[in-house]
Amino acid sequence: MDAMTTVQRLARPAFHVVAVLEALSWVGLLAAMYSHYVAGGSRAGIELFGPVHGGVFLAYVVVALVAARVLRWRWWVALLALAASLPPLASVVFDVVASRRGWLARGSGVGASTRRTAVPAA
Repeated sequence: MDAMTTVQRLARPAFHVVAVLEALSWVGLLAAMYSHYVAGGSRAGIELFGPVHGGVFLAYVVVALVAARVLRWRWWVALLALAASLPPLASVVFDVVASRRGWLARGSGVGASTRRTAVPAA
């Protein structure tokens, strides 16, 4: 098994794990911000979840770009994946949609058009 095949094989589970972690870190940060700014609690949650979310966000961006490259996503699929890192929980929504549409399938030219054209008989 060559290196590219290994990266392709690991792209889907890596993307899924990082997408879920990104969403969870968003939830943790939002809860900490609510606790501090609305409920008047301490900043400890923000100081914990802020850097955690920042690191997981960067990991998500890197994994999305690697997945886009090795799974041969079209540019707009990669852009959707990156945009999904911004709203809370959107990374999980993109992961579900990408899985259902086959965009995370190994070596299938993911994100390419699935329309078939008829070949005229000779």
